[in-house]
Amino acid sequence: MNINNVVFERSFGTSSQLPASTLPEIAFAGRSNVGKSSLLNKLFNRKGLAKVSQTPGKTATINFFACDGVRFVDLPGYGYAKVSKSEKERWSELIEGYFNQDRDLALVVSLVDIRHAASALDEGMVGFLREVGLPFAVALTKADKLSRQQQMKQRSAIMRQLGLASDVPVVVCSSEKGTGIDELRALIAAAATREP
Repeated sequence: MNINNVVFERSFGTSSQLPASTLPEIAFAGRSNVGKSSLLNKLFNRKGLAKVSQTPGKTATINFFACDGVRFVDLPGYGYAKVSKSEKERWSELIEGYFNQDRDLALVVSLVDIRHAASALDEGMVGFLREVGLPFAVALTKADKLSRQQQMKQRSAIMRQLGLASDVPVVVCSSEKGTGIDELRALIAAAATREP
């Protein structure tokens, strides 16, 4: 997969607008402010591909990108407190609506901030992915904020907390330093080419 071939396709604000799933999809999910846009930009070596905002909770749509026969799906960040109840409900409908459709999901990358324990929402997302049997990996973001020793300690603690066995890939990542990006790209490429 040539990451330089990525193109932005479209954004959708409600699940009823979503296009049919015609390509294998790699979805990215995580709470607001986990660094999802920065990670996507680093994965594709493109600064402004996914909009990075100083205001958490800015991704209020599902954004679709395509690259070499694979679709990348940027889901809205969940759990941001400073939006209205109706907006939270719309985001929730959007995320649930996406997962409830018949989609060719090759992999879901669940992003968790390595600096803290996983939130209840992170636990809920991982529990949901496990329950419905979707293939997923966990990306522990913002690793550059911790020492190597702290990273390993937090990785083990979060894996224990989320009940992750060795069959679930857990990648320590930093969009700032590029840590874990090649490993994540390899995981994505392997998932995208796997026979359903």
